[in-house]
Amino acid sequence: MNRFSTASRGLALTVTLVLVGLVPAPAGAQIAQPAVVVETPATFTPSLAANATQPDPAVYALAQLGNQMYAGGKFDAIENSTRTTTYIRPNLVSFSATTGAVSPGFTPRFNGFVWALLASGTSLYVGGEFTTVNGAGRRGLAKIDATTGLLDPNFKPVVVSSGFVKEVRLVNNRLIIGGSFPKKLAAVNPTTGADTGYVNLSIGGAYVYRFAVDPAGTRLVALGNLTTVNGLVRARAFMLDLGATSATLDPWYYQPLTKPCRSAATVEYLRDVDFSPDGTYFVFASTGFISRSGELGETLCDAATRFETNIPSPTRPTWINYTGGDTLHSVAVTGVAVYVNGHNRWLDNPLGVDSCRTTCVSRPGIGAIDPTSGKALAWNPGKTRGVGGKDLLATSTGLWVASDGKMFNGRYHWGIAFVPLP
Repeated sequence: MNRFSTASRGLALTVTLVLVGLVPAPAGAQIAQPAVVVETPATFTPSLAANATQPDPAVYALAQLGNQMYAGGKFDAIENSTRTTTYIRPNLVSFSATTGAVSPGFTPRFNGFVWALLASGTSLYVGGEFTTVNGAGRRGLAKIDATTGLLDPNFKPVVVSSGFVKEVRLVNNRLIIGGSFPKKLAAVNPTTGADTGYVNLSIGGAYVYRFAVDPAGTRLVALGNLTTVNGLVRARAFMLDLGATSATLDPWYYQPLTKPCRSAATVEYLRDVDFSPDGTYFVFASTGFISRSGELGETLCDAATRFETNIPSPTRPTWINYTGGDTLHSVAVTGVAVYVNGHNRWLDNPLGVDSCRTTCVSRPGIGAIDPTSGKALAWNPGKTRGVGGKDLLATSTGLWVASDGKMFNGRYHWGIAFVPLP
C-alpha cells in the first residue's frame, strides 16, 4: 500500500507533482514518481533475524518520517546490513532511510504484531494485534514518540475496546482507523484518541482489513470481511465520501464482488487497495485462487484490478491482471507503475491454474503493471515468494518493499528492501 514520505527528490519530482495537482494531501496519500524504480536493491538496509522467540519473522507495515524509517510486523530481532550486529526490537524498529543504521534510542515493546504505521509530526501511530506497549495497557492502537518510542499517555482510543487495528490514516486532522473493533471503521481525535463521531456507519461483517484515501482526502475505499453498510449490500468492499462533517456511503459498488472465487475458504479475498496519485482510479490486490467457471474477466481472483473512481456502478473493471492462482497481498500506484507484492509466480496469466499459460510472464514475488494497459512492465527483480509481501511504500527516492522473504534480486534482504529511482 502506497504511503506518504516527507523526503524530497528535487526539481524533477516537483515538476511532476505540479503537473498532477499539488494539493494538501492526507497522511498516507500517494506520491507520483517520474520513472519506474531500478531492479537492484540498495545495500544499506537492515534485515530481519530469526530467533527462538520468532522463528518466521515478517514485516507487515512501513512508514517514513524525514530520514527515519519505521518497520512493523511479527519479529523479535533485526540485523545491520553487514549482519554483524543483532538488535532486539519486538515487532517495531526504526532505522535511517539513507544508511540503514538501527536507531539505538528507539526501543518500544509491543506484545503483539504490528499491522499499521502512520508517522506525523513528532509522533508515530501504531495499529495491530497487541494489548500492551512498554508494559502499559493499549489494545490495538497506540501513539508513541517517533524518536524515543515512549507511549503518549494522553492518547487513549477507547473505541478499540476489543479486536485489532489493521489500517491507520490521518485525514483532515482526523485519525481514521479500520479493524475488527466494534465499529470496524472510526475517526478518532489524533491527540486524545476520543471518537469524533465523524464515521458513524453500520458495517456488517467481521472486520475492515485495509483502506485507502484519495490524495484530496474526499474518498475512502475499504475492503475486508464485509457484507453490508447501512443495510445495503457491500460484500468485500465499499467507498465513502469524506465530507466536511461526516463520512457517508458512496454509490460506488461492483456487483460481482458478491461472488466468491474458486477457493471457498478465502471469503474476504481482497487484500489491498491504493489510489492513483491524481485520485482518478484505484487498484485492488487480491487472493482467492482462480475465478469460477464462466466468471473469468468478471471476478477479481488472485489479481490486480483497476477501477475508475467516478464510475459508480461499473459493469467491468478497466483491466484485470491475473496471476493464475497466486495471491497478491499489497499494491502501490505511482502514476508510471502499479507495483504488486505477494507470492505470485506470474502476471498476465488469465488462463493459468497454478500454471503458466499462453501470455504469462514470470514475475516471482513482485512485479509492476502498466497503469493504462494493465499488462506487466519489463521490471522483474524477483524476490523470495514466501507467504508474500504485505506492504509497499513509494517515496520520492524509490520503493520500499516489506515481506517475509530473504532474497531480493539475488541479494540477501530478509523482510526489508529498498529499490531507488534511476
